[in-house]
Amino acid sequence: MVKKKTIRTGNPTSHTRKPGDWREETLGRMRSLILEADPEMSEERKWKKASTPAGVPVWSHGGMVCTGESYKQAVKLTFAKGASLSDPSHLFNASLEGNTRRAIDIQEGKTVNARAFKALIKAAVALNLSTKKK
Repeated sequence: MVKKKTIRTGNPTSHTRKPGDWREETLGRMRSLILEADPEMSEERKWKKASTPAGVPVWSHGGMVCTGESYKQAVKLTFAKGASLSDPSHLFNASLEGNTRRAIDIQEGKTVNARAFKALIKAAVALNLSTKKK
């Protein structure tokens, strides 16, 4: 008897979001906080591929602010210039070793301090606008 070999494609840590999934709900909640913090924020989807057919949400104002991705164990919000931002509430808990980016990983059942998160979004936009070429 010959066993069939299973071939997996795509990123094994990525997760296809389904309606009602905790990752989808978490990303939706964070999207709402981002737009509350900055109503002028734009959102677009980039980097469409097999593991993320809808693309990755990217929020921008004066430049990229952050991206939102769903993985099996966490929703990851990566701030493009996070290393340059003050984070007194210590929201950043991932990608801490880099010189530019910082990320917030949110696991199932965990929450993020809304006030501190909105302050971080506002600081990221202010940084983008202050460094934007005139």
